[in-house]
Amino acid sequence: MFIRKVLLIIISMFSLTCVSQTQEGWEEAFRQWIDAEETESSAIENVYEELSEIADHPINLNQASREDLEKFPFLTIQQVEELLAYIHRYGGIRSKGELQMISSLDAERRHLLSYFIYIGEPPLKDNKLRFDSILYHSRHQLSATVKVPLYTRRGDRDGYLGARYRHSIRYQLTYHDRVKFGLTGAQDAGEPFFSNRNNWGYDHYSYYLQLKELGNIKNLCLGMYKVQLGKGLIINGGFYLGKLSSLQSMGRSSTTLKAHSSRSANDYLRGAAATIRLHRNWDITVFASYRPLDATLNKDSTARTLLTSSYHRTQTEMSKKNNTHETDLGGSIRWRKKSYYVNLNYLYTHLDRLLRPEKENAPYRRYIAEGNDFMNWSLDYGYTNSRFSLSGETALNKEGALATIHQCSFRLKCPMTLMLLHRYYDKRYTALHAQSFSEGSNVQNEHGIYAGLIWQPSSRWTLNGYVDYAHFTWKRYQVSMPSDAFDTMILMRAILTDRWRIEGRYRFHLRQKDNSQKTYIVNQTELLSRLRVSYETPSGLSLQTQFDGISVSLEGKNKGWMISEQITYQWRWLQLYANATVFQTDNYASRLYLYERPLPYNFSSIMLYGKGIRYAFMTRTEIGKHLLMIVKLGVTNYFDRQKISSSWQEINGSSQTDIDIHLRITL
Repeated sequence: MFIRKVLLIIISMFSLTCVSQTQEGWEEAFRQWIDAEETESSAIENVYEELSEIADHPINLNQASREDLEKFPFLTIQQVEELLAYIHRYGGIRSKGELQMISSLDAERRHLLSYFIYIGEPPLKDNKLRFDSILYHSRHQLSATVKVPLYTRRGDRDGYLGARYRHSIRYQLTYHDRVKFGLTGAQDAGEPFFSNRNNWGYDHYSYYLQLKELGNIKNLCLGMYKVQLGKGLIINGGFYLGKLSSLQSMGRSSTTLKAHSSRSANDYLRGAAATIRLHRNWDITVFASYRPLDATLNKDSTARTLLTSSYHRTQTEMSKKNNTHETDLGGSIRWRKKSYYVNLNYLYTHLDRLLRPEKENAPYRRYIAEGNDFMNWSLDYGYTNSRFSLSGETALNKEGALATIHQCSFRLKCPMTLMLLHRYYDKRYTALHAQSFSEGSNVQNEHGIYAGLIWQPSSRWTLNGYVDYAHFTWKRYQVSMPSDAFDTMILMRAILTDRWRIEGRYRFHLRQKDNSQKTYIVNQTELLSRLRVSYETPSGLSLQTQFDGISVSLEGKNKGWMISEQITYQWRWLQLYANATVFQTDNYASRLYLYERPLPYNFSSIMLYGKGIRYAFMTRTEIGKHLLMIVKLGVTNYFDRQKISSSWQEINGSSQTDIDIHLRITL
């Protein structure tokens, strides 16, 4: 014990030194981890928003449950297990520096995790919620965000029902990790405000109350919330990232309830949900929901398409608002003993309007979901220890169609983790809320196998990579016969010195599509590469240079490149950020994605194609402990066009300038 205490003191002193030299925020660390995916922003916006909220309200690591740690998609299931075992064995963690004692946690994940946790006292036996404590010791946070475009769209002149500004407001009360209560109002550009059908002001409101550890009630959600069961084969309102991130996040299988505090009007339920502790090894989760949906209707008033855009800018879009309603009932019975677990999951969904999608002119949609009532069952199961995990989920819909996914990962004594994943999704399997690992866009019509590795030969070098193959037995969009896909990526990161870092990435992605005459299928290949070099100074200045290249082949070859320079400066209460990017691509097919430092709760991944330049400036000012103000100016100038976008979004000009303002008060 004496040796351990001495080691902890040394580690803590070293940790404090490192923290004082770290100038970047968690957003930058998050980007270093996520942007290798080349995923569109809509796919990772939920991840960013979830982590933004946790960063604002960190988790006490000594009180963290398995469910709390599984919120972090960058942690593997083995790392979660080792953290919990360490806390249990030593009665808690005394400092963030002590995380170095967790052998499976590499420097990158220790650094990222440190932004979302704090080290507090372990929970007391008497841990009851008291109203007076909540009343006097809660944290209150009120924030407002507005996006001001310095241009006019076609819809702004003639077509949109509201002003051209995008804005939102958010209030949240939190009491430790136990109570969360809040209200979020959100408005997209062009939507009416206190007019038309938005008489209550904002186009979308999210309201919620979440309570934890109320006797045998482990988690209670009222209002708007999200549910994840198993690996997402029947419902996944949590977050799913790309294939590289699956090396971390897919090793787990969880039953999760969480408040929906997002400005997003999709992927949430509305009603009540609870997880109840039945016995030391048994939990039960139940939920009920009734919520409105937007739908495009057929002539006979049946629903042709359930919409997820949530835009209500024009009279046509507004006429589709809340014209359909959905009822969801479901739950899960969970058994866990030490390293073993089994969950039995169920979901019933009813639409008050018959879903009848158009299929005559789209044969690839033959097996798409239709009807009023949908039922899904699944069994997910697994075994996990600090080095090995084996898990899976098998699901059925009411027609008896099967979807199944299994994963195995193993951490060798040398710093290497290997992972194998197999999935089979029948073409007849349908689940309206499913979202899981796939090459395609949903859990249907796919059979594939994936292999990945994480290798850290030293504390300064990390190598990640994967290979994935998928076969589609039925037709797909733009593919009129069975087809295949192949995807592989390798990513290397190195810390050359305390100031210099370098990252290199290469990806090869093959997908099959119809030729221009639709007589046979051809291979579309994408080659993507990236080289990034970063430099940090002790004075708070950091520089980053990045080069991206792409080559797309499909009955011809299209190429593109992008060079960007990022500068960040931190001085006490002031942070300055600037980014300049020059890009040139042959067309939309060779588009590239650029990450920029975002405003809180607003992930920003910008798609660029054609020829032009993009630059942005941002200031972040913290006035005392209670007031935060962020102002961002972003400009995109195109050299190859006089009009930007099309339809109601068309801008008559070659430049697009936006100003974003965020103000937050914390008490």
